[in-house]
Amino acid sequence: MVHELFRGSDARILGPDVEVRSLEGLPPRVGPLVGAQPGPVRITEDGIAYEVDVVAGQKTGFFIDQRDNRALARELAAGADVLNAFCYTGGFTLAALAGGAKHVDSIDTSEEALAQARRNLEVNGMDAARADWIAADVFAHLRKYRDRGRRFGLIVLDPPKFAPTEKHVPNAARAYKDINLLAFKLLAPGGLLATFSCSGGVSPELFQSIVAGAALDAGAHAKIIERFGAAADHPVALEFPEGEYLKGLLLVKS
Repeated sequence: MVHELFRGSDARILGPDVEVRSLEGLPPRVGPLVGAQPGPVRITEDGIAYEVDVVAGQKTGFFIDQRDNRALARELAAGADVLNAFCYTGGFTLAALAGGAKHVDSIDTSEEALAQARRNLEVNGMDAARADWIAADVFAHLRKYRDRGRRFGLIVLDPPKFAPTEKHVPNAARAYKDINLLAFKLLAPGGLLATFSCSGGVSPELFQSIVAGAALDAGAHAKIIERFGAAADHPVALEFPEGEYLKGLLLVKS
């Protein structure tokens, strides 16, 4: 079954990013391992088109490990006001809009990523009036929303890797707690929170504990209704459990 997922895949693979190579004591290298250096490409996921910069973009230019989770968010977004924090080039945003979201607020610090997200919206012919793209520090901007009494029916938190190594885990735990606490305060009663961590050093058990602490401090009652992981084309080597880096929770606020 799994081998079918890899049939016909592109043999051109970009090497690891410079930061990861330096952590492993390897010389910096950016570029293809096989073939010519590709330019921006267009992909289609569940009927939605995305332009992807595989050279300059984060990771491979698109977080394909979130494919199945975007599909679920699409199903959950119908009729909701949605917040997509750390939106990058708009994957969860476009999925929510395709699923019938009333409106989506998307926040990221990268102007370049937001410009690409707007192009992705245009490529798909989606209504620009249903999407706001906000270049801002997510933590600071969510505090502004809290102070204004904003409420959302679906919130997606897909932050970058807060803990690139184990020594960063304590600081990462504080960041995850802060962002989830703010999300619980912004979530309407009966609303859904899809919250993720892509830090290999943060275990699923620790992540759930952090989110539970955030809910407690926010005075929110929530239940887990789904657990997230990477798509099936991201298998985990038996001897490398850290490869199961992506974990997440879908919670409903009562």
